[in-house]
This record gives sequence, structure tokens and C-alpha cells, in this order.
Amino acid sequence: MNPTTVLLIFCGYVALLLAVAYLTSRQATDGSDAHFFVANKKAPWYAVAFGMLGASLSGVTFISVPGWVESQGFTYMQMVLGYLVGYGFIMAVLLPLYYRLGLTSIYGYFEGRFGPQAYRTGAAFFILSRTIGAAFRLFLVAMVLKLFILEPMGWSGAAAVGSGTLDWGYAAAVLIILGVIWAYTRQGGLGTIVWTDTLQTAAMLIAVVYSAYAITHAMDWTFSDAVDHIRSSPMGRWWVWDDWKAPNHFAKHFIAGAFVATAMTGMDQDMMQKNLACKDLKEARWNMGSFSVVLVVVNVLFLGLGVLLYTWTQAQGMDIERADSLYPTVALSGELGWGLGFVFLIGLLASAFSSADSAMTALTTSICVDVLGTERRPADQAKATRKRVHAGVAAALFVVIMVFSTVQDSSVVSAIFTAANYTYGPLLGLFSFGLVTRRKPADRWIPWVAVASPVLCYVLEAGLKQAYGFSFGFALLPVNGLLTFVGLSVLTKST
Repeated sequence: MNPTTVLLIFCGYVALLLAVAYLTSRQATDGSDAHFFVANKKAPWYAVAFGMLGASLSGVTFISVPGWVESQGFTYMQMVLGYLVGYGFIMAVLLPLYYRLGLTSIYGYFEGRFGPQAYRTGAAFFILSRTIGAAFRLFLVAMVLKLFILEPMGWSGAAAVGSGTLDWGYAAAVLIILGVIWAYTRQGGLGTIVWTDTLQTAAMLIAVVYSAYAITHAMDWTFSDAVDHIRSSPMGRWWVWDDWKAPNHFAKHFIAGAFVATAMTGMDQDMMQKNLACKDLKEARWNMGSFSVVLVVVNVLFLGLGVLLYTWTQAQGMDIERADSLYPTVALSGELGWGLGFVFLIGLLASAFSSADSAMTALTTSICVDVLGTERRPADQAKATRKRVHAGVAAALFVVIMVFSTVQDSSVVSAIFTAANYTYGPLLGLFSFGLVTRRKPADRWIPWVAVASPVLCYVLEAGLKQAYGFSFGFALLPVNGLLTFVGLSVLTKST
């Protein structure tokens, strides 16, 4: 695609987002933060559910998941099926708890159950994790924009920064993306995101469906031919039963899926804030139930696209150096027509915006409610504080992304992202201890337990892998939660 076309696509998409933001922000007429934080609790459950798909998929799924099938096959679906157990727990236990307490931030539960130190600890772990996670997701998308759009257009240049280098064109692209997100969420917050994420989920799904159609049409296959090819392909393997040491063994993946869904959705302010925007518990449950079923189908679609993409590149003799570059390389090569490049760019922009806009709003909410206590301030003062925090969150995300970009070793960046997953273990342990026991450990020691558990998990994982070749994989999350639970139990007995 030529530069003019790329710019027109970007500008047109941004204009559409700003139009949606203008229409939805007009509902925030009372001057309070209720519209920004929970959409005045008037968000339709079906819009919330559909929009949550985009936030769950993000740029990592859009770019990376199709590339996984060469090495992992469909084994990721073992984990996705485990998600259903976690979503069931959220619907049965967590959502009723949050609605009964009337929470804006779910970490307010810790204050009443344990005390202010536990409250601040839970919020701090979320803020750290979501900042790193959102920045990394934007980093991945921006890398694709740099490699396939900015560099070919000549909009790239390196400048020395300390011991690393900074690409000013890349920095400008990230700044523009964050600026756009800040602009369309600054007034309406979650009340806007419910609808912009609906638009962006649709854009991502259209891109994937059209991509699959373009490949099957080019291969002169019918839909049935494509399905048969995916099922018979070596990359179509779902189950791993034989090697219990493998990180993707069925038991590890399925159990991990249940706990990952519970912790990273049910105990995550970003995801739960959308559920709290529904008008009542019944609609919130409808939202989670429909979301969980559709998510399974969507992940099958992404993995199936991966098989088709690899099949096409092999037939064309294309050399794919990295799994993450599979989808962009095929879509932007022009071999399958300009339409594929068009929908891919729209889907890529949608994945970038959908993962970052809700994160920016959730981080703003947690900092305002959990750290600064704006709900106890006068409305005008609270609103002014919220606007400053919102801008500060955007600036912080920019700084973290730029730090990622100066690290030339991609394995280091991946390790930083993996480390963010450790922060959900203490949240899982804290919520679990509070729900299944009536004991109350000394509040002042809870932060120490929450920090010690991830450190012990890291040592345990590294030791077992070196000594026995065993890896917990994603199952390290429930292990982390268990260590937090045990630490709180010991702490209770000793006080």
C-alpha cells in the first residue's frame, strides 16, 4: 500500500472513533465520574460482552496466536476450555460479591475484609501488571507498524539514548496512538469504551474472517475443503497427554486456564469494570456467559487462520523468520489483493486501541478510587483529579513503551511481560483467602506475603526446570496464588 492510502485508513478510523466518543460522552452531563468509571451502570450487556472480546484478544492475539500453530498446534485450546470453568466461578461467586458491595473498584473488597494495607497492595499489583501488560501489547503492535509501514515510508530514524537507541519515527507513532486514545476516552471513559470496543471487536473479526476467505479463495478451496485441511494438518493437534513435563500438557493447560480466567478476568479491574457497567447482576451474568462461549469460537478461528496462513506461505515459498510476522507478512505482501491489506490494517489499529483504551480507563479508575480516594472528594475536585490522572497514565504508558523499544534483546522484553503475569498470583491468593476463610491476618504483613510469593515462584520454576526439566507453564499462576494463601494462613496462626 502507498503512504497516502495508509494515512487515509488511519485518519478515517480515528475520525470514526472520535465521532463515537463525541456521541457517547454527551451522556456524561451530571459532572460526576459515574459515566467515566461505570457508564452510569446503563451499558447494555450484549454490547459489553462483544466489546470485551476485543479487550481480551488485543494485539497479542491478533498478531501472535496465528503464528503459534506451527510449534503449538491447537493445544492453546486446552487452556481456552479451562477458561470456561473460571468464567463459571466468576458468574457464580465474584460478580454477586461485587454487586452486593456496590464496588467501583473491585479491590475495595480487600479494605473491608483485611484492611487498608491489603487494599493498597491489591491495587498496586493491578496497576503494575496492567501498566506493563498494556504497554507491551502496544509495543508489539507498534513494532509491526514500524517494520511494515513506517520504515518502507522512510518515517524512521535512530537517536542515541543512554546505552540504547530510540527510533524517533516509532516514538511519534506511539505518541499519536496514545494521544488518540486519550482524546476519545478523556470525557466519556467507560461509557465511550463500551461502544468503541464493540466497533473494534467487529473490525478484528472481519479482518480474520476475510483473511481466511482470501486464502481459501486463492487456494481454490471450498469452506469444507479448508476445514478438512485444518483438521488433517499436523498443526491441528489439540491434546497433549504424553509428556507430563511439557508446559502445554493437558492437565497444566486446563487447570491453568481455569485459574487464569478467574484471576486475570474476575480479579482484574480492567475486565470487571466493564461488568460493573451493566445495570444489575442478571445482565452482568448474561454478559459473562455469552462472552465466554463466543471467546472459544473466536480462538478456534484465529488458530485456524494460522494453519491457512502457514499453508499459503509454504505454497508460495515465502520465508517467515518470526511467528509474530506471519500474519502481517502475508496480509501486507499484496499477493492476496489490496482488500486483505486494508482489513488487516483496520484490525491492527483496532487491536491496538481496544487493548489500551480500557487499560487506560481502568488504571485511571484504580489510581483515583483506590489510591487517591476521589470518591470521597467533592465532585468538581474529583473530576479535575481524574483528568490529571488520565493524562498521567497516558504519559506513563508512553515511557514504558519507549523503555521496551530501547531494549534490543527481544527475550528480555518477553521476560518483562512474563513477569507481569506473576502479579496476578497474589491477587488470586488474597481473594481466595478472603472468600474461603473467616480468618483475618495482620494487615501490616500482607504486603510482605504478596511480594514474597512471586519471588518464591520464580525460584521454584527456575530450580525445577534446571534440575528436572519440569516447567509449570501457565500453571505457575495457581501455584503463586497457593503460596500467597499458605503465607496468609501461617501469618494468621502466628498473630
